[in-house]
Amino acid sequence: MKINELKNPSQLKNLDIKELNELCEEIRTFLIENISRTGGHLASNLGVVELSVAIHKVFDSPSDKIIFDVGHQSYVHKILTGRANRFYTLRQYKGLSGFQKRAESEHDCYEAGHSSTALSSALGFAMARDYNHEDYQVIAVVGDASLMSGISLEALNTIGERQSKMIIILNDNGMSISKNVGALSDTLTKMRTSEVYNRTKQVVSSSLRKNKAGQNLYHTISNIKNSVKRNVVESSFFGDFGLDYLGPIDGHNLHQLIQTLETAKNHHGPIVVHVCTKKGKGYKFAENDTSGKWHGVSAFNVRTGELLHQLPKNALSWSQLISDTVMQLASVNKDLIAITPAMITGSKLENFQKKFPDRLIDCGIAEDHAAILAAGLACAGKRPFLAIYSSFLQRAYDPINHDICRMDLPVVIGIDRAGLVGEDGATHHGCFDIQLLRSLPNMILAQPKDASEARNLLYTAFSQDHPFAIRYPRGNVIKDDQKMENIEIGSWSEHPVTDRSELYVVSYGSDVDAIISKAQANHLHLTVVNARFFKPLDTIVLDEMAASQLPIIVYETDILAGGLSSAMLEYYNDTKQTVSLIRIGIDDHYVAQGSISELRKSEKIDLNSLFEKIGELLHEA
Repeated sequence: MKINELKNPSQLKNLDIKELNELCEEIRTFLIENISRTGGHLASNLGVVELSVAIHKVFDSPSDKIIFDVGHQSYVHKILTGRANRFYTLRQYKGLSGFQKRAESEHDCYEAGHSSTALSSALGFAMARDYNHEDYQVIAVVGDASLMSGISLEALNTIGERQSKMIIILNDNGMSISKNVGALSDTLTKMRTSEVYNRTKQVVSSSLRKNKAGQNLYHTISNIKNSVKRNVVESSFFGDFGLDYLGPIDGHNLHQLIQTLETAKNHHGPIVVHVCTKKGKGYKFAENDTSGKWHGVSAFNVRTGELLHQLPKNALSWSQLISDTVMQLASVNKDLIAITPAMITGSKLENFQKKFPDRLIDCGIAEDHAAILAAGLACAGKRPFLAIYSSFLQRAYDPINHDICRMDLPVVIGIDRAGLVGEDGATHHGCFDIQLLRSLPNMILAQPKDASEARNLLYTAFSQDHPFAIRYPRGNVIKDDQKMENIEIGSWSEHPVTDRSELYVVSYGSDVDAIISKAQANHLHLTVVNARFFKPLDTIVLDEMAASQLPIIVYETDILAGGLSSAMLEYYNDTKQTVSLIRIGIDDHYVAQGSISELRKSEKIDLNSLFEKIGELLHEA
């Protein structure tokens, strides 16, 4: 069967193992070729080809509910449910999402772009089914890294108590984005390699091979269940939660996968099917990756594995700039410790880890734990740097509030991927952290406009004794190696374009220099204000703008509600100052996927939209 002929997963029902294996090879080639053009999550999807095919061979989507944890490993599921013909639009503006999307297909019953939601949501489906006296299967596909999150463990606790019928497929590839960490990871390793498990696996595997019919298989499994339960469940992590267990199973052996899933399908109550897969299988560059480079990629050359979009000369990513600067500061401050929730590669902390292996803590997918750990370290006199994506920071809000800010602890938070991030879409845009953090007492919140200011803000953050968060976007910045110096906390900088001003434009981040350059090129009579601190505000500049009675445009590329312009209006209201203030930003909705330039244009927060408004106001003046 050809991929483009797939309209519905029911078409897999009549295919034999040989035909299914041929389809798997075709899917792998299809994934590599397409993702090389669009970018996307490559390694994780190459690892679940046989597993996804087996799931759709055994179960009946959309009647049966299939939930992929995170959702980035659902590409094969999309192909099998009739979306191959649109794969060229993957992660593009108005194209296929890189995650499950309910509005995209009836086969996507749930959607998530963050880890560890599958078990809780699957239990919700299972309980609703039981309440309604319905009859369908609920299958949660969970990675071994996602299982280590506190949310997953909380869900397992309730699943074990409720005993609702559901199937948990543990996709165990030994990797998160990069290598897994933690005691639970070690537990899974022991489960894969221990003599007891391998012996039990051989018993199960041998029994599977002896039986052709699913019913006979079920009876055979039932006959050896006591042995399995004695040797596996009662001594396993899952048995302690009251869950039955099958595995480990070879995740690339279709015959074994299908027969094991058939067994799980006939099981009563919750059961874990432990499937061992190879992340990146079928593409040597992805298979050999241990750092996470091939987890999510931009466009690349299939033959050489080289990325097609290289950094400009003298440029580096914002993440690399921040990491390098923190490493430089750590060289002179032995109390500086870096913390990340499973994002060593994404936050470019590899070099820090090499130089200071004992001072880099990877907490795994556990953002709230990472924040509380930082608070504990700070209480004990250390100077923690918490590197966390803006969209992931949302899960750490409570400990940032309760543990870090309430105790006024000197934790420095690097908010990576702030603002629009592009093709990953609504679940990953970092548009909400200003609103989340600005309301917290003791918090200092800033964003640099360039590399020099970023380095100075980090230097300042580690030179003071309060919570200090620094936002920085996805993308590149020109290098800067100048000596670092303190910036007055709460200070803004003013940049008159000509010798007189008829208008103020207030903005932040790398847009500041872009606005200045364009205004200079057009000889516009305005002053650009670099509002590098969201909290505290520069009240001297605010008072000066109010006294001038000139129009003020606040140009922000995040959600308007609770953002910079909201903070300014609050101040003007409280001080009873009257101003003419125009706000440009993202309205009250979630932003779709697409390139950042496309999204800015769609949201009317691109520079052209800003300068149209500037032109109108200057013409009126």
